[in-house]
Amino acid sequence: MAEAHTNNHDYHLVDPSPWPLLASVGAFFMAIGAIAFMKMSQGAELVLFGMDLTGWGIFAAGLVMVLYVMFAWWRDTIKEAHAGHHTRVVSLHLRYGMLLFIASEVMFFVAWFWAYFDAALYAGEAIQFARVEATGGVWPPEGIATFDPWHLPLLNTLILLLSGTTVTWAHHALLHDDRDGLKWGLTLTVLLGVIFTICQAYEYGHAAFTFDGSIYGATFFMATGFHGFHVIVGTIFLAVCLFRALAGHFTKEQHFGFEAAAWYWHFVDVVWLFLFVAIYIWGAGPAAH
Repeated sequence: MAEAHTNNHDYHLVDPSPWPLLASVGAFFMAIGAIAFMKMSQGAELVLFGMDLTGWGIFAAGLVMVLYVMFAWWRDTIKEAHAGHHTRVVSLHLRYGMLLFIASEVMFFVAWFWAYFDAALYAGEAIQFARVEATGGVWPPEGIATFDPWHLPLLNTLILLLSGTTVTWAHHALLHDDRDGLKWGLTLTVLLGVIFTICQAYEYGHAAFTFDGSIYGATFFMATGFHGFHVIVGTIFLAVCLFRALAGHFTKEQHFGFEAAAWYWHFVDVVWLFLFVAIYIWGAGPAAH
């Protein structure tokens, strides 16, 4: 009887799980809740099936559900890895999945860059929607004081490049079974990610333009803000890896969780280089501050 249940393949046939369904429900609540929250911010109401959904409660409930599913689902995945279910074939497929996820993230940024360059290269066109004004035929638009790329933006660039070095150090330390190097490399990377976020928040607080004041502000904050969100997510990702490293989870033979976090962080680094060159340097105006 025992032989009948022996696996003769390298694939992992997972047990039935509630997490995909609960993740979908949570994401649905977040979507409806986001609409309800935006309606409330505009002084309007969202009424569905006779119920007033206006407010932030539904979004908060969906967010809590999604966060719990993320924790529980990844906890199960870690348990499966420790149980030996992540064979070479399964690990390869996990890597394919992470690469496809990063590819989908690339397309998000393609959209923001497309919007930015469309407005910049065709600045003579009358672009007006909502409260966003036309550019006046020049880029940056008339009256926009852009950031000086060689001050805080350059500092943020150096911070991210240094963080890419420290996460690579951590990876190589793990491959050479250097546990102290792994822990210190991850600690420094997380610290640099936090510093980057603080610097970007300071930059936003001193911007001479607003999100809804011009097409420049809209494209600038969407591109750099979306990247900033990814930095926060990547910092949390690496912080979880740090806690797992302190618990002794990773080995030089099996460490996909850390490898995925490192890939994601390098993706964040590369995107910032494009943002720095395209938006801060190429898009700098004479009235930089």
